[in-house]
Amino acid sequence: MVGHSLVAEIVEIVWRLMELGVYTFGDNSVNPETGKMYPPERSVQNLLERVKLADEVGLGFFGVGEHHRPDFPISSPSVILGAAAAITKNIKIGSAVTVLSTEDPVRVFQQFAELSLISLGRAEITVGRGSFIESYPLFGDNLGEYEELFEEKLDLLLRLNKENPISWRGKFRKELDNAGIWPRPYGEQEIPIWIGTGGTPASSARAGRLGKNAIYAIIGGFPMQFKPLVDLYRETAANSGHDAESLKVGIAGFGLVGEDAKATKELFYPYWQQTMSQIAAERGFAPPNPSSYQMQVNHPGAFLVGSVSEVRDRLLELRDGLGLSRYILQMDLGNLDHMAVMKSIELLGTEIAPELAQ
Repeated sequence: MVGHSLVAEIVEIVWRLMELGVYTFGDNSVNPETGKMYPPERSVQNLLERVKLADEVGLGFFGVGEHHRPDFPISSPSVILGAAAAITKNIKIGSAVTVLSTEDPVRVFQQFAELSLISLGRAEITVGRGSFIESYPLFGDNLGEYEELFEEKLDLLLRLNKENPISWRGKFRKELDNAGIWPRPYGEQEIPIWIGTGGTPASSARAGRLGKNAIYAIIGGFPMQFKPLVDLYRETAANSGHDAESLKVGIAGFGLVGEDAKATKELFYPYWQQTMSQIAAERGFAPPNPSSYQMQVNHPGAFLVGSVSEVRDRLLELRDGLGLSRYILQMDLGNLDHMAVMKSIELLGTEIAPELAQ
């Protein structure tokens, strides 16, 4: 085993490199005047305005996630990201999660290779198993094979990123026999692949064993409690022969930045409450309440919602404590007001990101 002293050295090397970004699932909601969902194009057009602004204010990453539900109108992140690539110049763009268990890795690789060409090398992929299960019956995959599907498809995707032509055989897909996979990414470089995890030891160890960047979805609880998992990830990577210093750790979580801490927290609450109430009803959980919100929205909770100084200080603490390379915020939870999200992106890029780069 690698000792804690080496883990500390690795953290010290990477902690100053943290970049900030935004991610979205294109949240939609019901128009209270009509009782029907807002038109999905409204969410998509807002998203494109946001990614353009994120690029202009110097943020490092913009991610788009995948769902197959009426309240999340983005089912094909690579299509949206292609549009985003055409209107941006510098920002990295990628999936906030590609539900790889129910995708064909060959098509995923081809789509993101195309995105790499459009963006001149700014494309990334984050793969995961998804927090919703609607894609399994939709695409004919067996939820009972949840773990096997992900393991096999991840293996193929990682090999596609390195090998061309490729020969491969598995359980869930027709074999490949010296198959050429085209196009290749921009400059014939590998596409950066992150492994998304909700925070289990097994998924942390998997990412470390494979030597891939890891990003933790932390949408509740206390982020610093994830430190043992992050340490496990880095130790496993080093023990598996990878250059642990080059690997990156990120967090994806809820957040909103405003001029006034109290007003920003009050603005975010009903959107969070609406979203979490719907999920709780679907899954048989207890509904959210104001006290649980207050616990999460204030230190040391998981939500980075508040003033510029408050969010900046929380990010600095988490950067130093966990050795983070990236933190991305979901700001449009529950279809939160577009202009408030735009203002938050502006503040994150102009007021907070420069201080974290020092």
